[in-house]
Amino acid sequence: MEGSSSAAREDGRYLRRLKAASTGDADARLVFLCNFEAEEQWAVGHTGLPAPRFPVSAALVRRMEELGATLAGPRDVLLLSAPLDEDFRTHARSGGAALPEVLVPERAAGSASTAQAVLDSPRALAELTRLAAEGAWLMPMGTSPLEQRVAEVTGLRLAVPDSATFERVNSKIYGRRLAAEAGLREVPGECCEQVGRLADALRSRYPAMAEGRPVVVKDAYGVSGKGLVVLESPEKAERLLRMVGRRAERTGSHRLEVVVEEWLPKRCDLNYQLTIDRDGRVEFDFVKEALTENGVHRGHLMPSRLGEGQVAELREAAAAIGKALYADGFTGIAGVDAVLGADDVLYPMLEINARLNMSTYQGGVTERALHPGHVALARHYALTLDAPCPLDRVLGALGPLAGPEGDPALGGARLVITCFGTLNALAGESAGAPFTGRLYAVLFAPDRDLLAAADAAAEKALSRIASRGEPS
Repeated sequence: MEGSSSAAREDGRYLRRLKAASTGDADARLVFLCNFEAEEQWAVGHTGLPAPRFPVSAALVRRMEELGATLAGPRDVLLLSAPLDEDFRTHARSGGAALPEVLVPERAAGSASTAQAVLDSPRALAELTRLAAEGAWLMPMGTSPLEQRVAEVTGLRLAVPDSATFERVNSKIYGRRLAAEAGLREVPGECCEQVGRLADALRSRYPAMAEGRPVVVKDAYGVSGKGLVVLESPEKAERLLRMVGRRAERTGSHRLEVVVEEWLPKRCDLNYQLTIDRDGRVEFDFVKEALTENGVHRGHLMPSRLGEGQVAELREAAAAIGKALYADGFTGIAGVDAVLGADDVLYPMLEINARLNMSTYQGGVTERALHPGHVALARHYALTLDAPCPLDRVLGALGPLAGPEGDPALGGARLVITCFGTLNALAGESAGAPFTGRLYAVLFAPDRDLLAAADAAAEKALSRIASRGEPS
């Protein structure tokens, strides 16, 4: 294994709380497996929309696992498909991160997940078996059959529930029904488990569509814009129904698992996190403004601008959601999407993501770098490159903004890179053609104006290295 940070630091308060809730021991040693592809596993066997999908490359999604590096502690282990970049290690440590040990399975992941690569790697399995004997726990982003198999083969105890529980509670249909039973204010809509029910749900809303009020249809297991269709007109809805009907005729099955919801005018999207410990105690962790575009997650703005009464309403919703999840066998972290309507009406449960979330992985960085009264923006920057781009070129372009003291010209605003492996993840698939990578980061600033200025400065700086990569 690659060694952890040489700095003898203890776990932060945020991580210790996560460990205590998940295992009962704040000092537990965790083996992190950040399987961002979990939803694809849970969706197997569930019929969603036949609409064309444009999936993000598996290689890019897999390299998002590096987000776990700034959450895990120095005694923890992070399973990765490739080693951490040494310059990224230096950058992370300069920001106060005490990095975990890294275990890379000897069999290349290729197009498979890191969990599958581990299962195919005898030396990695042997090391995990040794860690299990020493009392370590497996902490996946969410348990799918592959992560459950890793736990079974190695003897690692799961710090979270089993695959069947995760699959059950992450359905959007499950979430809507939980909200109804808990008496939470719902976005107007309904669950559809048959083709005919979808037709009825859409056609009853044609007058609203004709008046310019869109309707959205979501797969029960869609994520980040996948399996989501916005219908602005009855004509578009009829095209979707014809596609669904043809598939039903072809397969002989009218089974379907989607939700239909009215697209509300809104002030902002919200994301809040709750943690359910092994005894069923529920803690409200935080709320952030979620930045979305056509249903696709773009980032988080923190803290939110909600009033005390609105936050109190979310706390009550979190308690009700946590109680229901615990009754259904779920413990651990759950993220909840919510909406603040343009009329200031709060809809506290749009959907449940009962797993570690992007917000979860930001916890360690924000604990270290977000000063009281300051603000932060978590996002990714998309760069189109024609060759792999080393981190020193990125840091050179960003200048003092990416330094440990921040940019004095921007009031000390600072950018912390949280995942670098995604920037060059597609270089090997491009065959010399340009490719688009992602640089994940969190920006910190004294106020929102300086935060916006820092974000604009980062965009401008990074645009100068786009399509250049490593010089020949």
